[in-house]
Amino acid sequence: MSAVAVVLLAFALIVLSTGLGLLLRHRLPERHLSGDSKEVIKLATALVGTMSALVIALLFASTRASYEAMGSQISHLTANVIELDRILKGLGDEGTALRKVLREDVKILADSIWQSESGNSTKAIAEEVSVVAKLRQLVTQDPQGVWQARALAVSNALAQIQLSIQSHPSDSMSKPFVFLLVLWLCFIFATFAMSSAPNTTLLFVLFFCALSAASAIYLILELGQPFDGLMQVPSAQLRNALPPL
Repeated sequence: MSAVAVVLLAFALIVLSTGLGLLLRHRLPERHLSGDSKEVIKLATALVGTMSALVIALLFASTRASYEAMGSQISHLTANVIELDRILKGLGDEGTALRKVLREDVKILADSIWQSESGNSTKAIAEEVSVVAKLRQLVTQDPQGVWQARALAVSNALAQIQLSIQSHPSDSMSKPFVFLLVLWLCFIFATFAMSSAPNTTLLFVLFFCALSAASAIYLILELGQPFDGLMQVPSAQLRNALPPL
């Protein structure tokens, strides 16, 4: 389920819970919403609200750290690609052929990372960058080739970063966390609606707060999918790293 679908469902549940709270306000006896009962409801709502705020903060910090780590790995991957291309440029005719292979590898690699841009619905793991295998053959034939050895070292680092990125789950957000968070928010908004007689100002504030809570969930879900959605890590830096030969 996409982040937008999850957030719309969460927003709908929160709004329904608010409506349920308004309904209970009219159905429950006044003694259930006043005196000691009202104080207990306030304390319970404050407790659940604190837990919800803590969970939102932890989830945001976790997903943001993961998102920034993926962005940093893409930057390192791009730097290795550029360095490898410059090293291959000094290998003469063999290097020119390998540079052509490298450009094809970069396109395949980018398509395997950014599935939504390549039009693939399932996450596919690209095979090892083919230029790595060709460089290994060169190093085997000429063990004293300093340029070849350096190029192989850079390409191996490139392959390691590739595997690290592709082993990252497409959705790092834990569904039980999201479910519990939405459940707590539904409880909070239901008790908010029960606390006062409905009026235009109250309904507007509750609607805006529900929208804000759903937006926070959307932000967390988007950060948990660094290579998909509206806030994905841009692919332009890798796709445009190498100029045409």
